[in-house]
Amino acid sequence: MHLDHLSYAVLNSELADTVQRLGADLGASFIDGGRHPRFGTRNFILPLASGSYIEVVAPLDHPAADSAPFGRAVRERAESGGGWLGWVVAVDDLSVIEQTIGRSAAPGHRIRPDGVELTWSQLGVLDLIADPALPYFIKWDEGTQHPAANSNSAVTINEIILSAQEDLVLSWLGSQAELLLANLNLTWTQDEVAGLSTVKFNTPHGLVTID
Repeated sequence: MHLDHLSYAVLNSELADTVQRLGADLGASFIDGGRHPRFGTRNFILPLASGSYIEVVAPLDHPAADSAPFGRAVRERAESGGGWLGWVVAVDDLSVIEQTIGRSAAPGHRIRPDGVELTWSQLGVLDLIADPALPYFIKWDEGTQHPAANSNSAVTINEIILSAQEDLVLSWLGSQAELLLANLNLTWTQDEVAGLSTVKFNTPHGLVTID
């Protein structure tokens, strides 16, 4: 279990400007990640030195953005002003989480502009909608190259600030919670609005904070 990526949601009309702004702040360039046909969204990604990545994602004018849980989550966050949507945890086996949650994982895929298809399964987006502090879980399919593979990025995560009930999140993560959090500099707060509020990054030109 480890941090896979962080999602930042914006309206589709704001996607290009947001990618340019965040890239300039971090001193690195985002990559066009392509569209998620099942979810009615599209993204740009920035691989990090740790093997995780940042995703800037936007809802498309597509029925799936209103019906698929991930599309709904992105649209709701984007239309409420945009910003950090949530954090995503990679696991080797989703079956235990399926049993705990009582739902099956949903398949996902996207096709990069170069034609390469990435496939995975994910679970917990409905719970993210109910409580934005909770991460959802992902397992990349065998044979799919992770978006941050072979990254030469100099950008790393310095601190993640999460407004949440700590006990609830730890229970959600299960037995591997301590191992996951040992590798993250996670600061817990009790703000009025739950969820991922701030991420600080080490960059080639110093510490950068993105709210």
